[in-house]
Amino acid sequence: LRFRLAGYPRKHNEGRVEVFYNDEWGTICDDDFTLGNAHVLCRHLGFVAATGWAHSAKYGKGVGRIWLDNVNCAGNEKSIGDCKHRGWGNSDCSHEEDAGVVCKDERIPGFKDSNVIEVRKLLPRRGRCCCPEHPGWVPGCGVQESSAGFPGCAPQRCAWGPRRTRGTGYAGWGSVVAGNIFAATGHAGRGSGLLSPHRLFTERQQLNYRLHSVSCTGTEVHLSMCSFEFYRGNASAACAAGMPVVVSCVPGPLFAAGSAHKKKQRQQQQQQGQPRIRLKGGARVGEGRVEVLRSSEWGTVCDDRWNLQSASVVCRELGFGSAKEALTGARMGQGTGPIHLNEVQCQGTEKSLWSCPFRNITQEDCKHTEDAAVRCNIPYMGYENLIRLSGGRSRFEGRVEVAVGAGDGEQPRWGLVCGEGWGTLEAMVACRQLGLGFANHGLQETWYWDASNVTEMVMSGVKCAGHEMSLSHCQHHGASLSCRNTGTRFAAGVICSETASDLLLHAPLVQETAYIEDRPLHMLYCAAEENCLASSARLANWPYGHRRLLRFSSQIHNHGRADFRPKAGRHSWVWHECH
Repeated sequence: LRFRLAGYPRKHNEGRVEVFYNDEWGTICDDDFTLGNAHVLCRHLGFVAATGWAHSAKYGKGVGRIWLDNVNCAGNEKSIGDCKHRGWGNSDCSHEEDAGVVCKDERIPGFKDSNVIEVRKLLPRRGRCCCPEHPGWVPGCGVQESSAGFPGCAPQRCAWGPRRTRGTGYAGWGSVVAGNIFAATGHAGRGSGLLSPHRLFTERQQLNYRLHSVSCTGTEVHLSMCSFEFYRGNASAACAAGMPVVVSCVPGPLFAAGSAHKKKQRQQQQQQGQPRIRLKGGARVGEGRVEVLRSSEWGTVCDDRWNLQSASVVCRELGFGSAKEALTGARMGQGTGPIHLNEVQCQGTEKSLWSCPFRNITQEDCKHTEDAAVRCNIPYMGYENLIRLSGGRSRFEGRVEVAVGAGDGEQPRWGLVCGEGWGTLEAMVACRQLGLGFANHGLQETWYWDASNVTEMVMSGVKCAGHEMSLSHCQHHGASLSCRNTGTRFAAGVICSETASDLLLHAPLVQETAYIEDRPLHMLYCAAEENCLASSARLANWPYGHRRLLRFSSQIHNHGRADFRPKAGRHSWVWHECH
């Protein structure tokens, strides 16, 4: 059985349920339909559960067979076929009774969707880093290549060696294949591709090879999509003509280790001019709504035919690896302004999205509810291991604790961050480093949260620009701590959120509607009470004379993924006749 959501208008996680049975797509009748049925169907579709269901062809009438009728599920069945029903194809319904479901917008871990690919991150404990201060260091390793910014390796120049228990045959390996590994592990480009095999000769006897004859075209977004062969049986004697494959990855601009590397990339960007593509609305590094610059105006991309190949071109252009998700249905919020591109069809080898075939948009083709977005693979940097929250009511809030002195094989020492000068920008970086999304609040006092056994201040004077990936990348006092109030109640805290509002003034409307008006003073008493006039109005000869006013209309768009809630609750707002 195969399932899909169809119909219009709808979001990506709702729609008319269609089932592929006996080589034909058909629908399900809404007679006796329950939330239990919806739960089972949503799990078929890769979502964790259902939040509701729809009757009477809310998402439009389907075509073809009505495969199921009078379906009755308890909700815990593994398949819709296990539920009670009248039998396949036995129905007394018309398509005006087609059932639909609304699924919870949360994917089942590991669910394989055509527009989603799961990639296991390479963690330090599984790999081998040849830096003495790194916990995975192997004495006498001998590999000395450029670092991709792995935790503990920043001062040195090093690379990953192979795993002991699993290997890939060297025979038939090329830089195209290596490029796919870089992409899947979150690196932007290809490095040297292959490292000298003799460096690993001493370990050769300990390796068990699993793959050989790996062949990629270069357009794949993951190594598993290339053709390859398995070694069967006793693999210890395999790969007689080759050696274990090792790759050296080129980090993107965000992950480059060393100021010289970053300076060089900044110079390249300046030479190339303003970037023509960006991600907006994402809570984490490497995710967001795709926006492109055309004729000096930023606009969005329509999600028609949006897939992993096109999404990977975007990710690589921005300095990330390949795409792990190609998101449709404005999953990262709706944009504003024009929709520049539609039906983008990349092969996967293009350097820029603008090199891919696409259709120019017309107004009736797409709306901002169809804005395309991406989630990219990024290198595992380990920054989240150097920060934690304590004392909060949920995992999204708490007092910020950071790890210091983790080098030279020592155990990290946890301490607090001084709350002086701590604000939203610093909280943004902390929430990003924690992997918890956006910052709702940056708190300078945290006396109302439970105290942990960590009481020492270890960081002060933190000042962030907001784009950093770790608090250690922000300006701070270093070892010379300076904090007026060192008690735990004055430690910095954060409240993070997966989604946030994002308010944008519609500037063109202000420009188009602005005008000058001369208004008599006797009509401006209310405005004067509200302090809406210039201070010189106090010296005017009330109620005679007039004031010259600048008048305009204003419009604020929220193109984030959460409702905007002002700090003042609705009961604090008052009606005033001036407005």
